[in-house]
Amino acid sequence: MSRYIATSAIRGANNIVRETDAYLQKALKEKGADTKVGFPNTAYFLPTIMGFMGRKVETIGDLIPVMDHIKALLHPIPADSKWVPYLGETLDSGVATLLAEETLMALHFLYGDQPEKMDGFQLAQTSGESSNGGGHLNGPIDDIQLRSWGIQLVDGRMPGFAAIVGCAKSNEVAVKIVRELQRRNILIFLAGNVNGRSIIHQLQEEGVEMGYDTFIVPFGTDTLSAIYAIGFATRSALTFGGMKGGQSREILLYNKARVFAFVLALGEVDDLKYATAAGAISYGFPAIADTVIPEIHPTGVTSYEHVVSMPFNEIPGKDDLERAEKLVQRCIEVRGVKIKMTEVPIPVPYGSAFEGEVVRKADLRGEMGGKKSRCFEYLYSAPMEKVEDGKVTVLGPDLDSIPDGGFMDMGIVAEVAGRKMQEDFEPVLERQIHHFVNGASGIQHVGQRDITWIRVSKAAFEKGFRLGDIGKILHARYHADFGAIVDKIQVTIYTNPADVGTMLQVARDAYHKRNVRLGDMADESVQEFYSCTLCQSFAPNHVCVISPERIGLCGAYSWLDCKASFQINPTGPNQPIPKKQIIDPVKGYFSGSNEFLYANSHQQFDTVSMYSIMENPMTACGCFECIVMVIPEANGVMILSREDTSMSPAGMTFSTLAGMAGGGLQTPGVMGVGKYYLTSKKFLSADGGFKRVVWMSSILKTTMAEEFRQAAEFAGDPELLDKIADEKVCTEVPDLVAFLEAKSHPALTMDPMM
Repeated sequence: MSRYIATSAIRGANNIVRETDAYLQKALKEKGADTKVGFPNTAYFLPTIMGFMGRKVETIGDLIPVMDHIKALLHPIPADSKWVPYLGETLDSGVATLLAEETLMALHFLYGDQPEKMDGFQLAQTSGESSNGGGHLNGPIDDIQLRSWGIQLVDGRMPGFAAIVGCAKSNEVAVKIVRELQRRNILIFLAGNVNGRSIIHQLQEEGVEMGYDTFIVPFGTDTLSAIYAIGFATRSALTFGGMKGGQSREILLYNKARVFAFVLALGEVDDLKYATAAGAISYGFPAIADTVIPEIHPTGVTSYEHVVSMPFNEIPGKDDLERAEKLVQRCIEVRGVKIKMTEVPIPVPYGSAFEGEVVRKADLRGEMGGKKSRCFEYLYSAPMEKVEDGKVTVLGPDLDSIPDGGFMDMGIVAEVAGRKMQEDFEPVLERQIHHFVNGASGIQHVGQRDITWIRVSKAAFEKGFRLGDIGKILHARYHADFGAIVDKIQVTIYTNPADVGTMLQVARDAYHKRNVRLGDMADESVQEFYSCTLCQSFAPNHVCVISPERIGLCGAYSWLDCKASFQINPTGPNQPIPKKQIIDPVKGYFSGSNEFLYANSHQQFDTVSMYSIMENPMTACGCFECIVMVIPEANGVMILSREDTSMSPAGMTFSTLAGMAGGGLQTPGVMGVGKYYLTSKKFLSADGGFKRVVWMSSILKTTMAEEFRQAAEFAGDPELLDKIADEKVCTEVPDLVAFLEAKSHPALTMDPMM
């Protein structure tokens, strides 16, 4: 153990604890012990404190015992004569630093100093909008965003995260580091500075879009804001791992084994950065520095090295950009991050981290679809001899034919062939076009089928991107991701208006036939369901049981998706579950699903009902799109969308309720679901079906109005949607009941749920 690092970390911890204690005393005097404190949009209060201590910090007064615990973790700075400081003392000081930083940041929120303001800052959020001039940096990530990233974290598309602290050698190096991480789909958190200059400034100056959509999250320009990354890691254990507050050892081990993260320190490392890094090491996260610092080799706390020095100017390479690339690769090697990359032969960077990019009007070179033109995509299977693998044809004019900001018609037609290809797989593969095309930097893809809308940026066009590159993307990705069922693929891009019109009608005829075929599928028409255990990488005891009439709770996996996945990877997370004996057809008990659940939940659960919320409902990880919960006073259920941050009639927000529904738990009366399960004929069919819905988030009513009207008609009450309240109507149970009575909602006269 390096004496230098131990001394710096312990000294940094003592300094930040003193600063935090002084700030707390100030807040107690000026604001009072009963004043509320906390981070916005999280059910986990101050998450790191909650994780380590199990304390729900809600007021300034609640921070007093936290501060006492922090002080107890401190150790004196090693004397000059003590040349072998203990690793344990350093790690204790690191934890004290994290708890102090979170305390201090909560107090900064109280005084309005967080999220940090930054003049001229532009941050793109998930809506695609941005704020300019005097904007706020991100601050802590809310629970909704954490859960929306959940499926990408567990299926490997987002293999880990990097916390970058400091400032790179140059703006070019900063951009290169970030692009290399994006190319590998690694989530990026930014914080800290060196002599007042941060990597956030560098990226801003180079016009790099930052925000949730691009996987680049700028927390703040001081080292303290790195605590938000630790809070994110803590909540990963609490959200997906089923951990409880106070299980500090379990949370640390969970992060070491399941959350692949590392710290990249750019520029000079001061005492506070050493102390913060010591806290990160406790989580199993190594620190890699681009300067000369002492190294800490494996002791068992992290999986590999703890602290690695890789002086930037000493990295072999022909220039700084090559050195930056090698620095990123070294970080990945140290943490053992498992990277899945597909080489796509196009002239722009490619990776799923670019999927959230928005091409705005000022940056637009050309668009296909939207309000001004037609655009569709259609994939179908063909005989092997009819498909020439890798052939990409553009029939009609290309992007060069339109002016900046112009538009044109386009149709993407992909023909695939394979010995294991089935007609049922066509819509599954076709849906992937959205993700595949969106992975190209500077390309925005929205919608599917005949409502596709594609935008190409000026930057992508200037780098050489043309419409034929869409075909190259599809060829590379289908072979990489679906090679077990796709042997050959050829792509034709139609841009002549007459050809687009002809092929659009062909595609629409195929869409209709698929709708009829898929609409006829029912749980009774198949002999097996499918599992999805992808999320066990984060929620070890969770098992999704997916049927034709019950989509996966994340909304990403249907029965057909799982069937295709099993064909691609017979030993993967989507396994067939023979239904075997029908124990109860009404509640949905099958001996096969019960046996599979018991064997694959580590013997934690032995029974699952497919059609009831009241008896043995399905477990949930944390990636669910909606939460369904019984409201006893209304004799029905409410449905809360992940996108809804408002209060619900249950007296809890989505984030708070998610703690009851997630973590691989089985909680009667509460369950996480995919939103399209709400429109299924099997939705709560054992409990009364769609007529039990008495309240739902208005965003669901707005975005799924037609689907809910059909569900209401099937339930026998075409006007039912108008009888369902939302947060605009009420958020209190008495008001809800009064509304239901005034509307004569059928749930009030149905058999009691409880």
